[in-house]
Amino acid sequence: DQTKLSRTEPARVSIIVPTLNETSTIAATIRELHKLEPAAAEVIVVDANSKDDTHRLAQRAGARVIRTPANVRGRAIQMNIGAKAAKGDILCFVHADTRVPRDLVTLVRGALSTEATACGGFLSLITSSKQTYWLLSMHNTLKTFYLPLVFRPYSFARGLRILFGDQVMFCRKTDFKRVNGFDERMKIMEDADLCIRLHELPTSLGNLTRRRIHVVNRVVETSGAGSTSGDPSERPTSISAWE
Repeated sequence: DQTKLSRTEPARVSIIVPTLNETSTIAATIRELHKLEPAAAEVIVVDANSKDDTHRLAQRAGARVIRTPANVRGRAIQMNIGAKAAKGDILCFVHADTRVPRDLVTLVRGALSTEATACGGFLSLITSSKQTYWLLSMHNTLKTFYLPLVFRPYSFARGLRILFGDQVMFCRKTDFKRVNGFDERMKIMEDADLCIRLHELPTSLGNLTRRRIHVVNRVVETSGAGSTSGDPSERPTSISAWE
C-alpha cells in the first residue's frame, strides 16, 4: 500500500466516466481520452442505463463499459462502481462532456508524486460552440478556494480546497478505498465531501498533519450546453451536506 507513488514504475491511471444519455458527446470524449500521451491504463464508462445509445457508442469508441443495475442511478454510485472495477493505481474521474489536456496522465502522476497531496483537480473552463463563459468559469474556480476559506478556515490553512466533478478529480485508489469512496447517500456535493475526507487522512508525519487538495494550473474544458453530466451553473453551493 504505497501512499507515495513510485517514480521508477509509473503509476497506472484509470479514467472513469459516469454517463446518462450522453450520445452527443461520449464518442468524441472517449476518442480523445485514447489519444493521451502517455496513455491511460484504461477508460471505464459507467452508464446509468441510458435510454439512448450512450453505452454502445462508448464501446465502439474503445471504452470498457459497465452498466449499473436497473433503477440504480446517482453519480456517486456510478463512480464507486467504476473505482471498484479499476485496475489502476490512480483514479481519475472525467465527465462525458469534458476535454482534458493531452498530457493528463503525466500531470496526474506528478501531482500525486508526493505524500502531501491526497487529491487533485484542474481549472474548469465552461464553453459552448458559440462562446466561453468566462464569468461562470471564474466563479467556479473561486468556489474551490472561498468555500473552505469561509466555512473551514483552519482546514483551508492546512491545504483543503473544494473540487467539483467538472474539474476532473483524481486520487490514489488506496486512499479512495481508505475513505470508502464517494458517499452514495449524497445527491449533491459528493465531490466536496470526498475532498474533505481525503484531506483529513493522516500522513506519515503524524495525525496533526493533513493532506493537501491540489489544483493543477492547467485548464479542462466543460460544455456549458446543459449536458446531463451536470450544468455547473446549477450546482448548489450549500455546505449543509458537509459541515
